[in-house]
Parts: sequence; C-alpha cells; structure tokens
Amino acid sequence: MARDEHNKAAEHHENAAKAHRSAAEHHGKGDHTKGKEHANAAKQHSQTANQHSDQAHSKSQQQK
Repeated sequence: MARDEHNKAAEHHENAAKAHRSAAEHHGKGDHTKGKEHANAAKQHSQTANQHSDQAHSKSQQQK
C-alpha cells in the first residue's frame, strides 16, 4: 500500500533530520568523530527515505 511507504519515508526523513542536527551539534563542540558518525547515519536515513518515496510514488501510479 502506498500509504505505508509514505509513512516509512516520512519516518526516515525525520530520523535523517535528527541525525543532521546531532551531527551539527557534535561538530560545533569540536567532536568531529561523533559528528561524522551522525552525518553518515543521516545520509543513510536520507537514502532509505528516498527509496521508500520512490516505491510510494510507483505504487500510487499503479492505483490510478
């Protein structure tokens, strides 16, 4: 169902945003190792969100 994919995409977008904020905070404190870890997590969440968005779009098109 497209709705499920949209919800999964939204969840990963939210997790990516949290990880980005955490990365910024760590970088601001000079903890670049942790900042990089959070930045990598943000990138992964963003990529997963994109995959779910693509799947949701595809399923939405099929339902027309």
